[in-house]
Amino acid sequence: MRFTFLATLVGLAVGAFAQSSSADAYVASESPIAKAGVLANIGPSGSKAHGAKAGVVIASPSTSNPNYLYTWTRDSSLVFKAIIDQFTSGEDDSLRNLIDDFTSAQAIIQQISNPSGTVSTGGLGEPKFNIDETAFTDAWGRPQRDGPALRATAIISYANWLLDNKNTTYVSQTLWPIVKLDLDYTANNWNQSTFDLWEEVNSSSFFTTAVQHRALREGITFANRIGQTSVVSSYTTQADNLLCFLQSYWNPTGNYITANTGGGRSGKDSNTVLTSIHTFDVDAGCDAVTFQPCSDKALANLKVYVDAFRSIYNINQGIAANAAVATGRYPEDSYQGGNPWYLTTIAVAEQLYDALIVWDKQGSLDVTSTSLPFFQQFSSGVATGTYASDSATYKTLTSAIKDFADGFIAVNAKFTPSNGGLAEQYSRNDGSPVSAVDLTWSYAATLTAFHARTGKAYPGWGASGLKVPSTCSGNSGGSTPPAGTIPVTFNVQATTTFGENIYITGSVDALQNWSPDNALILSAANYPTWSITVNLPAGQTVQYKYIRKFNGQVTWEADPNNQISVPTTGTFTQNDSWR
Repeated sequence: MRFTFLATLVGLAVGAFAQSSSADAYVASESPIAKAGVLANIGPSGSKAHGAKAGVVIASPSTSNPNYLYTWTRDSSLVFKAIIDQFTSGEDDSLRNLIDDFTSAQAIIQQISNPSGTVSTGGLGEPKFNIDETAFTDAWGRPQRDGPALRATAIISYANWLLDNKNTTYVSQTLWPIVKLDLDYTANNWNQSTFDLWEEVNSSSFFTTAVQHRALREGITFANRIGQTSVVSSYTTQADNLLCFLQSYWNPTGNYITANTGGGRSGKDSNTVLTSIHTFDVDAGCDAVTFQPCSDKALANLKVYVDAFRSIYNINQGIAANAAVATGRYPEDSYQGGNPWYLTTIAVAEQLYDALIVWDKQGSLDVTSTSLPFFQQFSSGVATGTYASDSATYKTLTSAIKDFADGFIAVNAKFTPSNGGLAEQYSRNDGSPVSAVDLTWSYAATLTAFHARTGKAYPGWGASGLKVPSTCSGNSGGSTPPAGTIPVTFNVQATTTFGENIYITGSVDALQNWSPDNALILSAANYPTWSITVNLPAGQTVQYKYIRKFNGQVTWEADPNNQISVPTTGTFTQNDSWR
């Protein structure tokens, strides 16, 4: 028996060494290729970005099956956040002109009228544009409300570096107007339905809520720093509301984060892992309120997400239940055959590297009842508790987790072609590249994971010490009602199943003119009472109804319409029960 145990340990050590060696080799060979891949896809000088205006990021040079020769606000902002981090950290001081091109391009794109509206009527939620900075007008999943928040985060990072280097005029006169448009849009629209980052589900989305929350927190600090204090109160109110709403995505029964409030799927989705790494704040520790990478909820979620792919891909067959595997967007995926993605697989590694960074910084790790199944993958006998960095348990766990993370890099390495090119996906059957070639996001995700593997982190964004407010509101917009309006609070008693949400729509613009797609989501902070405060026209009679959204299905309240008479002064509260 003792010999068998020792042989098992030796086998594990040999496997881990092989994974780490493969990861080391891949990092060395792929790093320059990934960096060149990103730069090749940025106009006008990028070798694969012909026709793109200066600073415009093409998603891919692929023009058929699928055609990705467009620029997405989300993808562009994530890519440039990685570029800006490299520049501001001193890793590559040659990138400044490219960053200036990006900010100039975004200022132009913000002003383009498009199917989602104008700059002042919802156009900032338009997901993609032609690469010559004109509107894309075909049918699409719109709006997508994560783009403005991600763009604000990227530009704020650059602006803070400029302020540190005494360039205040450019920040105040050029960058602040761009950022303010995006932050105002976020504050005013966060509680309205949005297509998720995969452009398929129109509901509320964990990734979108989390990056919106981050952007407003950063916006508060940035606005204070440059003396634009008039926006701070409204941004703070909506950041608190977002943090409240963020908690509702946690599924305590399944021990994972539900990616979307609609869609009719399990909710197990790379959306949640990408959220963890793109809202990582090294100063926030293992905070579960913001779902930091080493928080018990984020780790529990990671295990459930990875395990969802172990048996569905042929290339994952025969791999041990606690070893790295290829992962995709979500297990029910059928797009292009429903395959693993390079960026989703390597995102798992990045979350684990981020966790290791924080554990090393704080000198300990915690195992809770929520995260216990995650840690039991690496030590079946581990118990809940706090383990100091000088303990044997800490060393065993962190060493195994590092090897586990390297395993995901080794998976991508195995299925990367010899030229290092990264497509969007690789086949679930044989690992050959699938879908769009040279996906910019694949290259950028590879670079950020490689950086995390070095044990280094970029500056945080203010997640440390945040508390969920004792009372929450689903209302977006400023704290001072616009002239001629009255704050009306709607409370409705409604019992729901997990993943189901209550919305309101009605007969006036503020209630989205009877649009179920754009209906306003209510807060369940005081469940079973669902609440929202909306500024309605003073002195008018307003009709409205509550609706339920669950698994992509919309259920309206029974007739007749509800009706209120909005007072001319003060505030008003309407208490209802679902019928």
